[in-house]
Amino acid sequence: MSQHSLRLLAFAIAAAATTAAVAAPSASTSLTLYRSDDAALFSAGDGGNVQAGYAVVREPRELQLKAGIQDLRLGGLPQYLDPEALALSVDGNAATVISQRLQLGQGQNAALASLIGQPVDVLANSGQPLASGTLLRAGDGLLVQDAAGRTSLIREFASVRAQGSFQTGSSLELRVDASRAGAARATLSYPTGGLGWRAAYVGTLQAGNSCKLQFESRASIANRSGRDWKNLQLTLVAGEPQFAKPSAPRPMAMAHAVLAKTNGAELPEQATLADYRTYTLPAAVDLPDGSVSQVPLYATRTIACERTALYENGSIWTPPHPMIGRDVLQGSNNAIVSTLQLRAFDSLPAGYLRVLAADRNGMPQFIGEGRINDTPKGSDARIVLGNAFDLRGERERTAFQVDKAGRTLNEAFRITLTNAGDSARTITVREHPVRWREWTLASSSIKPSQQTPDSLEFQVSVPAGGKATLDYAVRYQWTADEQAQ
Repeated sequence: MSQHSLRLLAFAIAAAATTAAVAAPSASTSLTLYRSDDAALFSAGDGGNVQAGYAVVREPRELQLKAGIQDLRLGGLPQYLDPEALALSVDGNAATVISQRLQLGQGQNAALASLIGQPVDVLANSGQPLASGTLLRAGDGLLVQDAAGRTSLIREFASVRAQGSFQTGSSLELRVDASRAGAARATLSYPTGGLGWRAAYVGTLQAGNSCKLQFESRASIANRSGRDWKNLQLTLVAGEPQFAKPSAPRPMAMAHAVLAKTNGAELPEQATLADYRTYTLPAAVDLPDGSVSQVPLYATRTIACERTALYENGSIWTPPHPMIGRDVLQGSNNAIVSTLQLRAFDSLPAGYLRVLAADRNGMPQFIGEGRINDTPKGSDARIVLGNAFDLRGERERTAFQVDKAGRTLNEAFRITLTNAGDSARTITVREHPVRWREWTLASSSIKPSQQTPDSLEFQVSVPAGGKATLDYAVRYQWTADEQAQ
């Protein structure tokens, strides 16, 4: 076929079918979808198909069988398949699969190949027919056999007109041995990429002195597989199964957002699957190619929360030996971080929480976003909203003394907190004494609200337009066997 013919190639479709040997039954396709964090899968950019995500498809097919050994072709398969996991089961043992081959065709050549076995009209540039009959081959020209049994090879043509439909995806060629002739129902199952889901949460802070959050829970479902999926029975899996194959789809369009059609009163049914959790949608959904659809996970509710302004220095770390150098590990910062903590009212699958708060006109405005990891019911989830604008912290060392003979080190700090806002704030100061694992709090101007083996926490009240200070000292000690550096 010439380049000119490729540019002019068109397909006129008159009715819906797949191939001469295989028809699609009325039963729904079921899809089990696994969580993906791949940003490309959920991107609104025109990135085309994406080899990310993981889904297992169980697709009903109806086979028109002849008795004995025969070849069948199942078309319309998505692009990112795992060829080693394709399986066809035929109801009632009406046929046995002898062998199978996956043809990874895409674009125009795949569309032509999907018409093999169907009646076609091959047209010239003028619109006049070049050949009519059954399409036998679609590679390196078209091979067409007419009603009289004569076969034509056509290399130069403008378009192909068919009475059936064409498919642009991959296809599965099967050799089967049928025990009888007639129609037989079958299920084709396979894993594929280009599909994934993750949770999407929206929390709106409520007015009042206490922290209350109106909490909305949805599942965002991305389809970048190159294929439309219609009338699906959909199950979402929360958790992180291992994918061992390097070539397997990874849990990671011109995309448009779609709110999947569901009854607002109907919510997914939860269940346990081995070490994971599943959410089965109550009604069938459509997933158009290049879309991000959303369905509810839980009913919207108001939950308690806790907001914290956190000033933190250091981190949880234990050095291999006592660190006694004066300027070792003395980094500090000025930022005070706004955090939000909530307790999971039910199992919360991993996803992102967008937090809103009303402005002076009562309009909800975005104030931060953070990730919620898989959180079992009753556990706490904490996210960072951002750096507080009106709050600042400053940390300075006020004392440092090392007694090598006595194997002790004394160190003291002063923390100054400022508040440029128009209301008083309580700031949580979290310090990590990281010079050595053996330490004690020697003194503090404010009693600590919490003390662990690797941290100290203080609640410091800072007046509006003012400042407050915190002084504290720690003592480290070590044994003769523990060499200090």
